[in-house]
Amino acid sequence: MVYSFKEIFLTLQGEGGQAGRVAVFARFAGCNLWSGREQDRATAACTFCDTDFVGTDGEGGGKFDTPEAAVAALDAHWGQIDPAHKSVVFTGGEPLLQLDAPLIAAVKSAGYFIAVESNGTLRAPIGIDWLCISPKGENRLHQTSGQELKLVWPQDRVDPAEFARMDFERFYLQPKDPLDQNPAMRAAHTQAVIDYCLAHPQWRMSVQTHKVVGVR
Repeated sequence: MVYSFKEIFLTLQGEGGQAGRVAVFARFAGCNLWSGREQDRATAACTFCDTDFVGTDGEGGGKFDTPEAAVAALDAHWGQIDPAHKSVVFTGGEPLLQLDAPLIAAVKSAGYFIAVESNGTLRAPIGIDWLCISPKGENRLHQTSGQELKLVWPQDRVDPAEFARMDFERFYLQPKDPLDQNPAMRAAHTQAVIDYCLAHPQWRMSVQTHKVVGVR
């Protein structure tokens, strides 16, 4: 298995239940719901992604031939920080296309807390400490349990109630950030999330704090 990462960098987790935690952010290249090319967006299974996950040319990105090589890249970014708090967030694209048992075992052996952000269309392997599932459109979820369900909302033809009975410890609604950065639309999405959470207290609001404070 060759592990392809768009980028790897040290940051503070920006959203959801792990917000504020120091972690190495490791973004896998590739996704099963969109090619990442703008010409394919309109017909993709997910049409609102705002992330560049194409190729391996980002900061710290590259191809790693073994789990040990990938772990060495994570360690290079963690550096000399207290190893008792080592944490990695695997994201994408879709991380479960590449995150396998050998890589999980190597990362755990290196002392990392493993968090994963997935679209839920693939089953997650065992060994993940914090699994965040973020449903995209009407794509069927094959992973219906975990620590966190984080629904970017509003989405066309998607009702949060559809997910409320699934086996997650926490349920988050996160305002969808408009691709055109329209402030009026952003405000409307935020108000919709506020209103829904006020009426359905099972759900908590997630804010992309990294965008607010200027952290990657």
